Amino acid sequence: MFWNDKPYHALDYELKMQYGQKVYKLALDGGMTCPNRDGLLGTGGCIFCSGGGSGEFAEAKGLHTSVAEQIHSAKKRVSLKMNGENGLYIAYFQSYTNTYGSVSYLRELFTQAISHPDVVVLSIATRPDCLPPDVILLLKELNRIKPVWVELGLQTIHESTAEFIRRGYPLSDFYHAWKNLKEAGITVIAHVILGLPGESNDMIFETIRYLGNLGEHGIDGIKLQLLHILEGTDLADLYRKGTVPVYSLLEYTDLVIDCLSLLPPSVVIHRLSGDGPKELLLAPLWSGNKRLVLNTLTKRLKERGICQGDRYLV
Repeated sequence: MFWNDKPYHALDYELKMQYGQKVYKLALDGGMTCPNRDGLLGTGGCIFCSGGGSGEFAEAKGLHTSVAEQIHSAKKRVSLKMNGENGLYIAYFQSYTNTYGSVSYLRELFTQAISHPDVVVLSIATRPDCLPPDVILLLKELNRIKPVWVELGLQTIHESTAEFIRRGYPLSDFYHAWKNLKEAGITVIAHVILGLPGESNDMIFETIRYLGNLGEHGIDGIKLQLLHILEGTDLADLYRKGTVPVYSLLEYTDLVIDCLSLLPPSVVIHRLSGDGPKELLLAPLWSGNKRLVLNTLTKRLKERGICQGDRYLV
């Protein structure tokens, strides 16, 4: 099965099917922090997380006084790719933990975004342990206006790895967050990091199978994220000591293909690698060349003949 000539269920295909054109993502800053940074659970964050809370590409809240102004600024940046077409957008709250605030604050913030006439989806990145019932109720309410996606930073199902990376919550929290969100009718996307210290490929495949077996059709969407070594993180210190190996490009693309083959075709693939900010990227340096990564992945898919959820000759 192919989706827009890709042997996996790509997000761009899904959005074109729903909206009839390409939909662009606007990375926004909700001005929140994280319980892993403000002292509730810890102060250093996860060992891989940069000072920007994985939101270096988001609009800087300090430079703008409203969500509307952030959207306007982000649209100007995105317009360079658009060839003059009328844009539709995903309002993506990316930095830190975007449900880590009072319901009144979240209501005001998210309502501004979802009410923008050019925004067709509200996407919120957060932690599974930061979704109390009143926040779920708010998201359910907003989902009646336009689709709401919640992106949960799982990274791994293995508790030993989670403890090492200082994730700060057990797998049961992820499951309950997923269950509560699905009962509220919310689309749920899981983030998985490939290459975490101490994890074998078999351990990674266990995480992928777990997500593929959630519910009747698996998780709604998944982001496969290469482990980036970023300057200023505790992971960078470990890397310099030689205790954190990194993949070669071919090792990584083959691993991604194996992961795709384990997922049901209904699971939408939101990301296959990701790219850290070049000014912070310590390793692997090849990951900074997005075109190279995607071209290599396409070549290996053809050579190996693997389709998401099925195996056949391309």
